[in-house]
Amino acid sequence: MPWEGPPAPYRIETERLVLRCYEPRDTEMAKEAIDSSLDHLRPWMPWTESEPQPLEEKRQLLKSFRASFDTGENFTMGIFSADESQYLGGTGLHPRQGPGGLEIGYFVRASATRQGYITESTAALTRVGFEICEAEYIEIRIDPENEASKGVPRKLGYVEEATLRRRLPARAGGEMRDVTIFTMFREDFDPSIAPGLRAFDASGRQLI
Repeated sequence: MPWEGPPAPYRIETERLVLRCYEPRDTEMAKEAIDSSLDHLRPWMPWTESEPQPLEEKRQLLKSFRASFDTGENFTMGIFSADESQYLGGTGLHPRQGPGGLEIGYFVRASATRQGYITESTAALTRVGFEICEAEYIEIRIDPENEASKGVPRKLGYVEEATLRRRLPARAGGEMRDVTIFTMFREDFDPSIAPGLRAFDASGRQLI
């Protein structure tokens, strides 16, 4: 179902990054990043089972992300360097947790790990989720074996609430995977986690 609150901004700028909705022109960069990172991504991202994806299929996928963004159904974004010359990974605010709740998901290309990009982008989306989208709570769901990924919500002040059994999609030929849930509620949000952030709507109007 579409998000019932205010929509996510189309463009977010942080100190080192640009987060924005996808455009067809991003296809080649996104494909190169994912194709070169499959060994890194496959243990955690079941969607990589359909990779490498032909270029035109990837283009149609990015166009579908943009269409869902426009209708408020799902706010899937790319993570780019500040000058947008490099595609670093993917993220988004996903309204699939029920009324008032958003979920942040993320991945980073293999060559951009351990540089703090996911922490920086997730901090930005946390602030946007509360200040612009008016979420009541935000969740981050992670495979409990993915220690690097679990470090992100911990750094930002999310609370580790539970590990639930067999909730995540299975890897190829395997069983459903467990999931560890991290949550932040509006009253626990500290905007200082994302200083200097700027966010813009589809018309270029600055929201933060």
